[in-house]
Amino acid sequence: MVRQPAVYIMANRKRGTLYTGVTSALVQRVHQHRTLAAGGFTARYGCRMLVYFEVHADMAAAITREKQIKAGSRHKKIALIERLNPDWRDLFRDIV
Repeated sequence: MVRQPAVYIMANRKRGTLYTGVTSALVQRVHQHRTLAAGGFTARYGCRMLVYFEVHADMAAAITREKQIKAGSRHKKIALIERLNPDWRDLFRDIV
């Protein structure tokens, strides 16, 4: 399994509920969200679409970036997503 620190945002629909997370195994983690194996917030709100991600050189950088994104407003998160993914495509196929 390839380990690559990443920050990601899951959504239940375009401009819907958002979840921001950090992981060292993006494909595996997103699969857990998509199959509801992760439980918690994403399962409760149906956040199964990967709408944004960015990879980092190390976990410390990824965690710092996750905190920056989480500290931002909902408006800023939506702008971040729409800058790179204006159609809110599910990006899961792009990473597998």
